Amino acid sequence: MLPLSILDLAPVAEGSAPADTFAHMLDLARLGEALGYRRYWLAEHHNMPGIASAATAVLIAHVAAATRTIRVGAGGVMLPNHAPLQVAEQFGTLGTLHPGHIELGLRRAPGTDQAATRALRRYYAAADEFPADVVELLSYFEPVQPGQAVQAVPGPGVELEVWILGSSLFGAQLAARLGLPYAFASHFAPALLEPAVAAYRAGFRPSSRLAQPRVMLAVNAVVADTDADAARLFTTQQQAFANLRSGRPGLVPPPLASAEALRSRYAPQVLAGVDEALACAAVGSVGTVRAWLAEFVARHRPDELILTANIHDPGARLRSFELAMEAAGGM
Repeated sequence: MLPLSILDLAPVAEGSAPADTFAHMLDLARLGEALGYRRYWLAEHHNMPGIASAATAVLIAHVAAATRTIRVGAGGVMLPNHAPLQVAEQFGTLGTLHPGHIELGLRRAPGTDQAATRALRRYYAAADEFPADVVELLSYFEPVQPGQAVQAVPGPGVELEVWILGSSLFGAQLAARLGLPYAFASHFAPALLEPAVAAYRAGFRPSSRLAQPRVMLAVNAVVADTDADAARLFTTQQQAFANLRSGRPGLVPPPLASAEALRSRYAPQVLAGVDEALACAAVGSVGTVRAWLAEFVARHRPDELILTANIHDPGARLRSFELAMEAAGGM
């Protein structure tokens, strides 16, 4: 079976608070572990009221302490926001506390808006240094060399799987050159999916970390008992994305009654952009999602899929991941 993983956007729903999100996070991670999901990832975002994963490494520790077998990681850390040494220290510590349990995905994007980017202070100066920063970060997990002035403690020898994340050719080419696994953000930026994956596979150079190219693709997966129920649940993600695109990010909204209600609330050009961004979405009953996933996998040949579901009701979100695993059975 094709490995499935979970990307938890740590949603803060209308009517709830981040404390609720952190509790629901453990519910989802434990369910994912019980169902056989391979990875549980959190993504760094800042200044977004509806996403509570700004302190990504702290939340990874929270989840890793409450699980046993599922791999827990960052999908990803926005490296230009941080000094590579600090990230190596954080994840070296996590990897030491939870051996073989921690993963680190790295992106070049800031994961926020311009105001928060300025408050973070590093991004604009560091974005162009992303390839060198990745190499520096990786070096902190290698044996200390004679005369090495700076080391991460803990760092050398820590078992940590490192991924490059991206939505363009840049990340794909970097992952290929460094011989690292590559995860593509097709759940919100699918436009360059095919050329990015092709560039990664064509340019891949084996490394001490990875002998063969490995591609993981992200998919929105909202699964319910009926197609109509799933479509209604998916209006939450559509609204959230429309609000973000309109410069009005907020808490995760409850679903609307129908697609017609969605069309009456947003301008056609906004919804066209939402449809384009969320094109990689498996929405429907188990049968509908099974057929969608089969076609998607046959077309793009990923080695793994990572699923995300921005659903307002925590119970419906758990049920969606349960049904998604059922839909993927046999792939």
